[in-house]
Amino acid sequence: MIRFKILSLCCFLFGMQSINAQLSYDTPESVGLDSIYIKTNVDSIMRDAIIQKAFPGAQLLVAKQGNIIFHEAYGFHTYDSIQKVNLNDVYDLASVTKIAGPLPALMKLYETGKLDLDAHFSTYWKDWKHKKDKKDITLRELLAHQSGIKPYIVFLAEVYKNGKVKKRFIKTEKSKRFSSQYYSDMYVKNRFKNKIYRHIKRVKADGKKEYLYSGVASLIYPQIIEDITGVPYTTYLQDNFYKPLGCTTLGYLPKEKNFKNAIVPTEIDTVFRKTLVNGWVHDDNAALLGGISGNAGLFGSATDLAKFMQMLVQNGTYANKQYFKPETVKEFTRIQYPENNNRRGLGFDKPLIGNDTLNIKEAYPAPQVSPESFGHAGFTGTFVWADPKNELVFVFLSNRVYPSRTHRNIYTLNIRPKLQQLFYTAIKD
Repeated sequence: MIRFKILSLCCFLFGMQSINAQLSYDTPESVGLDSIYIKTNVDSIMRDAIIQKAFPGAQLLVAKQGNIIFHEAYGFHTYDSIQKVNLNDVYDLASVTKIAGPLPALMKLYETGKLDLDAHFSTYWKDWKHKKDKKDITLRELLAHQSGIKPYIVFLAEVYKNGKVKKRFIKTEKSKRFSSQYYSDMYVKNRFKNKIYRHIKRVKADGKKEYLYSGVASLIYPQIIEDITGVPYTTYLQDNFYKPLGCTTLGYLPKEKNFKNAIVPTEIDTVFRKTLVNGWVHDDNAALLGGISGNAGLFGSATDLAKFMQMLVQNGTYANKQYFKPETVKEFTRIQYPENNNRRGLGFDKPLIGNDTLNIKEAYPAPQVSPESFGHAGFTGTFVWADPKNELVFVFLSNRVYPSRTHRNIYTLNIRPKLQQLFYTAIKD
């Protein structure tokens, strides 16, 4: 009986240590994985990807059971091979912003009873109150991409026509009325945000209640968060999540922060900015909102993303601080509408339904990830995934849009699922 109590106490204490863990470095062997198998295969996949111009460079970080067991950088920032990729480089995270930006704030507001997932979203966004096709849409439907709202609105067409910039919306010098910065020498009219909101007010919803990925609602989440909290959106994120987690690079507008870390460039913009985009958000809609948006605009390093995802793997707790209740994490990371063959959680992406029955070419992400796993991909070539069942965090960062977004070999070569799968097949006998 005494031995049983001691064993139970040890198991309890071990569990608490795991829940409250802070990421540290260790070897793959410490968690039963084969380091030679992993290194050999990751090196091969990465080198082949660079040769085939899937991206000029990339890095991969994998944590298992609270330990970073792999973190390696490959290639260069650009194909001129001048600046090597370093482990502390900062990347434009693109749509990974959706789960690392507004989503934790929405989770906290839900947890504290300030947001109702099943209330009509028009309760919070009054513009939709009298719009027949949108007034009854819920936040749950929006976050799970079940609302029927069209996928995207191209706002760049409002400020750029026939190869010319509309000067009533864009100026080359900052002023009181043009203080929202698009690029180093481009300032957007402050009231342009109202024009964006008017378009969102009129955006169409098809009413089908089927899975249709849409980033439109993400554009207004920051304003919703500010309206409810009374705190600027970026301040709320920094004070409640990034600073206490120790995420020193995670945030918006990296050019304002004087990082020692290098910022990896994205695309050579031949349409509007006419230069290499570096340190400014790649996504045009986010840029027209001054670089701060819920759909894109977040920058960060691999280690900072790993901390954020590890906190979620640990059911909302990291380094003895609770950010969310476990039931909040479980609610947001579960599939919401499986009956409609919609794999999505609330904001989080999920594996394809029946993913474990598919081969590596058809699966998303790797076939062996658990059904409990979740994450998100970004247009610029970023990808983060967390698997609480297998206690694994996977962070892949690249700038696959360099020099152009037409470069799609990251997809055709199936690079990220192949890399991810390695860490499920590397178990040592």
